[in-house]
Amino acid sequence: MEYDGSRYSGWQEQKNAPKTVLGALRDAIESTLGVPAELHGAGRTDAGVHALAQVFHIKANPRRTLSLAQLVNSVNDALGHDITLLALEEAPERFHARHHAESRRYLYRISLRKNAFAKRHVWWVRENLNADAMREAAAMLPGRHDFSAFHANDPSRPDESPIVVVESARLDREGDELHFRIEASHFLWRMVRRIVGALVKVGTGEFPLADFAAALDGDVRYQDAISRWTAPAAGLYLEAVRYPADLEAVIKPSRSQNARRGTAAPSRSGPPAKRGGSPAKRSGPPARKDVWRAAHLEND
Repeated sequence: MEYDGSRYSGWQEQKNAPKTVLGALRDAIESTLGVPAELHGAGRTDAGVHALAQVFHIKANPRRTLSLAQLVNSVNDALGHDITLLALEEAPERFHARHHAESRRYLYRISLRKNAFAKRHVWWVRENLNADAMREAAAMLPGRHDFSAFHANDPSRPDESPIVVVESARLDREGDELHFRIEASHFLWRMVRRIVGALVKVGTGEFPLADFAAALDGDVRYQDAISRWTAPAAGLYLEAVRYPADLEAVIKPSRSQNARRGTAAPSRSGPPAKRGGSPAKRSGPPARKDVWRAAHLEND
């Protein structure tokens, strides 16, 4: 699905924020199916943040029999103009959009000129930017880093580790815009927007590359400044979500599925498992080559 997050208080449903993307999606899907549904997204986008390819899963026992195409059309008819369901496909029974995602990729758009049409979708930076210096800083991001200086404390995750492994990051010039892309298995709250803000300060010459590198090493002396430089939500997009090439190989079967396959369920008659100690080694299929599944948009 894709959405313009400008009018919404983020993806996640909240008691004090009635207008959320997930809330609007839930209303449209449950009214179409006629029953409550379980919905989970691959990532939580903040207020004002957009998505080009958000992935979510639906679990429900509908009263009506609809084809996937009919369901897409009916849900889109019930949604507002700024949310679009792009495609649906059947998934393994125990598939989870968030838990089985291997990485997310975000895009941030920086406009180098005033744009009469894109105010809600870009960050216009008035200062002249040294794009080469920004690219040099972006090239430092891939790898394992302590992002203590780049994230806001998340009240819902007080013990979250600041360590994140970034798989790729790059900055490209496209016309009158700079496009920053970053991919990782997960992101800390406001981490991407603060990285972008710091990159812009590198581009203006206010944040030397040596200081950017120190901040990536967990130097919290820069945390206050970086928090003040947080880029606006308007330019941020969840661009893609990556899953294993073979979902069936990594999703654990349910007990009922094991029984149907002739696999015995764990016996409850033996002694209880010991607490602590090393976990038992688990066998499984070999690692498989991953592919980009651009939010299930391919026609397979």
